[in-house]
Amino acid sequence: MRMKKNWNETFEQAVKVLSIIEQNGYETYFVGGCVRDSLLNRPIKDIDIATAALPEELMDIFDSVIPVGIEHGTVLVRFNQVSYEVTTFRHEGIYTDQRRPDDVTFIRHIEDDLQRRDFTINALAMDRHGEIKDLFSGREDLDKQLIRSVGTAAERFMEDPLRMLRGVRFTSQLGFRIEKETYNELYRLRAEIETIAIERITDELTKLFQGEFVQEAIEYMKQLKLYAHIPLWKEHPGLIHKLPENLSAFYSIAEVITLFHYLDETITIPTWVREWKCSNKTKKASLQLFDAIEYFSKKEIDKWLVYTLPVENQLSFNHLTCLLFNKEVKSDIEKIYNNLAITNRAQLKINGHELQALFPELPKGRWLRNYLEKIEYEVVMDQLINTKSDIKEWILCHPPEID
Repeated sequence: MRMKKNWNETFEQAVKVLSIIEQNGYETYFVGGCVRDSLLNRPIKDIDIATAALPEELMDIFDSVIPVGIEHGTVLVRFNQVSYEVTTFRHEGIYTDQRRPDDVTFIRHIEDDLQRRDFTINALAMDRHGEIKDLFSGREDLDKQLIRSVGTAAERFMEDPLRMLRGVRFTSQLGFRIEKETYNELYRLRAEIETIAIERITDELTKLFQGEFVQEAIEYMKQLKLYAHIPLWKEHPGLIHKLPENLSAFYSIAEVITLFHYLDETITIPTWVREWKCSNKTKKASLQLFDAIEYFSKKEIDKWLVYTLPVENQLSFNHLTCLLFNKEVKSDIEKIYNNLAITNRAQLKINGHELQALFPELPKGRWLRNYLEKIEYEVVMDQLINTKSDIKEWILCHPPEID
């Protein structure tokens, strides 16, 4: 098969799926972000496929089909151990619950399907030969680095107000500017954001803060006053203006929450997590990051900070120290971590049971955990060698104190 110059090798395996569907008589295309990113020579995360075939017809064509969103025309096709999201061409109804359309009408032509999409740069379809179908001058907007609504901006935003946040999110990911009419309608209809389910808002904000051009996106959030319609930001309108002016891509929403809590400690991390409907994992990571930032602000980098900072939070911690203190600590963290005596408590050459056996006359209680942490601290800080003999000798010189 001869590939076109805009073809990305990521499509090479997926094109077989298109071929199989078309051999069964159904028009099929690559659509949306994967086409856009291919034309921009950006990494492609997900391959999205749109087809005239109904979900039931796809189930007849392929041996392994998972009906992940069959009521809205979406299934996962498993092919050569890879999953592809395949959606039937469709029209969408209104989003009463602001999560998903009330009703979906399946159609047989890609032209009608592309009309429902949000922005011209996402309303591109590519066939299995690499030929592009571009009904709304999306390629021209890619060249101009422009985010412009498909058709009438007001109609697109009222169909699904989340598209307003998506527009700003794309400025963060691509560095594009928002086209004038799209910008004006976005400003006029911004209050509609309050009708969106918070889970969808948080998902968009997560992607926005992870974008390479997040600073430009935040400027749009300020200009358009979108923050005035987002939980916690609207109750604290000055908060977004406290953000550093040297923002760069964040690693997680936990890092974002940590930063906002640092900027205004009256809004607790559990409050952010609750209002933005985040997970317990995010809450835990945010609390750990904030503790590390607080420690760093008082003692800088030392072995105990690196030891207590989970490895998965190291990059976020470094990013926050750059933003808040203009200090790059990544290399210091790596060097210290690689030279720690232990990297977790399980490596300590004494445990709670052995400690209790050394002091059988003392009742079980909180002293055990506190004393074990004291030993752990001494070992981590290289003030005590991690051997049973050295630890027991240290214990004899520093017996536990019971209140």
